[in-house]
Amino acid sequence: MSSILNNNSVHYDFVGSFLRPQKLKEARVNYASGIISHDELTAIENEAIVDVVNKQKALGYRIISDGEFRRTYWHLDFMWGLDGIGHQQTGGGVQFHGELAQLEDTYLTGKIGYSHTHPFIGHFMFVKSFEDGATRAKLTVPAPAQLFQQLNIPQNYQRTREIYKTNDELIADIALAYRAFIREFYEVGGRILQFDDCTWGAIVGDAAAQRYKSLGLNLDEVKEQLLRVNNLAIEGKPADLQINSHICRGNYHSTYFTSGPYDGIAEYLFSRENVDTLYLEYDDERSGGFEPLAKLSADKRVVLGLITSKSPQLEDKDFIKARILEAAKYVNLDRLSLSPQCGFASCEIGNKLTEEEQWAKLYLVKEIAQEVWGA
Repeated sequence: MSSILNNNSVHYDFVGSFLRPQKLKEARVNYASGIISHDELTAIENEAIVDVVNKQKALGYRIISDGEFRRTYWHLDFMWGLDGIGHQQTGGGVQFHGELAQLEDTYLTGKIGYSHTHPFIGHFMFVKSFEDGATRAKLTVPAPAQLFQQLNIPQNYQRTREIYKTNDELIADIALAYRAFIREFYEVGGRILQFDDCTWGAIVGDAAAQRYKSLGLNLDEVKEQLLRVNNLAIEGKPADLQINSHICRGNYHSTYFTSGPYDGIAEYLFSRENVDTLYLEYDDERSGGFEPLAKLSADKRVVLGLITSKSPQLEDKDFIKARILEAAKYVNLDRLSLSPQCGFASCEIGNKLTEEEQWAKLYLVKEIAQEVWGA
């Protein structure tokens, strides 16, 4: 188990979400329309998850995921499972590059808490049942910082301030709720938990600096708050629980939210965030160079997201190998791995490629990794 958990001998990975098969998409529409029952939907979800797990195993991946097949959104569904969080479909969303990401409004209705088993625990237990001697299941959830940011976006700010007078109070309750979830995850046998975190990706680059300035926010203070809520949430975790973090600049229907290099956040994220592994987006020029990796603390590993999940075009193997060796100038090659830069369907809509093209991408990841690292 240790080699799987520490990822020391396997250097190919994936972020977590997979394109939903058509039968599953239709079932979710039929459930929303009242045509099928929740039990019937669950049966179809189970069938789709078994299939996607079997495909992951057949391809030789050592980590398995349910593909996030029971979710609509990579982040909001988890938030709705906590006390004090409400949501409503209003037709709004977040403006991405050239497209509006249609997301449900998600906001505070009371103090954040964790008073009942989160639905994601049951979701994880299902996929965990398919673990074997060669594989371990991982669960992906939005980072604590993601919830913190969601409750501080301009349209939520006033409502949040009515319940929490200060961000310090908000951070404390988010951390307590996450700790309770993490304890329960560990108790049911979870050993690999991944935070998906767009907050760091949203504050890179000059455009982000201008956006925060226009809101009257001190960006360095924001960085300290993001770091604090994430570290508080995982404080005291069991030694054999691996908590990783995937950093993203937005991934919706093959579009993105922001651009910019890691330079401005490396001192916080790479040096001081207490996670085991960072999954970093590096699939195009929007992510900048590898130089910030020099700030990586000695206890962390890095999964290089050099293969894009946003388009079906397969990358040139020699080019990717050269990029890996470039990154190895700043982080020892043994501490690096390869993956797509993000999931294939962060939201139910998915990215603009087919399931066959998705699996071709993952085959390429494994093939390159085996040629570079021999495993």
